[in-house]
Amino acid sequence: MHAPTTSARHRRLGRAAVLVALVVALVAAMTACSTGSGREVVVYSGRSTDLIKPLLDDFAAETGISVAFKQADSADLALTLDQELAAGASPADVFISQSPGAMAFVESQGGLGELPADLLDLVPEDVRSADGTWVGLSGRVRVLVYDTDQVSEDELPASVFDVVDEPYAGRVAVAPSNGSFQDFVSAMRSEAGDDATQAWLDALDEQGAPTYANNNAIVDAVIRGEVPMGLVNHYYLERRKAEDPQVAAENYIFPDADVGSVLLVTAAGILDTAPNRPEAEELVRFLLSPEAQEYFADETLEYPLAAGVQPAGDLPPLDTLATDRVDFGVLGDDFETTLEMIRQSGLTD
Repeated sequence: MHAPTTSARHRRLGRAAVLVALVVALVAAMTACSTGSGREVVVYSGRSTDLIKPLLDDFAAETGISVAFKQADSADLALTLDQELAAGASPADVFISQSPGAMAFVESQGGLGELPADLLDLVPEDVRSADGTWVGLSGRVRVLVYDTDQVSEDELPASVFDVVDEPYAGRVAVAPSNGSFQDFVSAMRSEAGDDATQAWLDALDEQGAPTYANNNAIVDAVIRGEVPMGLVNHYYLERRKAEDPQVAAENYIFPDADVGSVLLVTAAGILDTAPNRPEAEELVRFLLSPEAQEYFADETLEYPLAAGVQPAGDLPPLDTLATDRVDFGVLGDDFETTLEMIRQSGLTD
């Protein structure tokens, strides 16, 4: 990412100063898990409230540490943190990002502090920061969900790059504003280059690929027969099948470690400026405990990442899948360019 000019830096600091003043007011209104112990931790979370707050409530009840909780889109929170830290202050202790790209962006800007080695060692090396500043909490695999009434197994594309070719053109739904889609695009950039990635995005738009707000909306549309296929995370269909095993849809993992089935993680990092560092470390350890990891497995149907915790139901173990693995650090490199490429394609118009 290019260094800002002096004038740009001044404008950025001015905006950041206003933002910090707003954040101070917002923190007072954050959802809080109050315990009265006097200890607290401030969490910025890109995970939706219904998925993460039950765990934060459990943490508060078990430890006596109050949790102030701010929820927003992971990319928006990453940019907010960047602005706050540029102004010299942020109330945040812990950043929980649904998007590894957003976490890697904050890391690349020097916003995260190093985690203890024994905490990092709770998960495999390929799902944590190479610099030791963040750790994966749960994993999800990008897949192609398809309507089995409209698409047979032998009609499925061999690669995600094929979805812009006939007979798939215009028949594969995407969620361009979703963090997981953005991370997937960053992964594609790292493997295929910007020109090929931009051409793929442009083709999706030119061919009228159906666009939806999020993965849930895509899965629902496939189940209704509204669209035959869509690019999503694995667990959205798994949740629907848990409610109705007769759903006429399946997940397809692209073969040969295709980038279309890249493994993405939800990650946690502690801000380098964290006002409550001990409490922040205690929270991240809790999120990697068997209790929390089983919650991710059973309640969200994601892949637990801490050693010794198995996925739920019929999900195959993660190490048996031929998923694409990327250096998550590259997902944060020039993260804003990924967002601009998606905008330039017209998919988010």
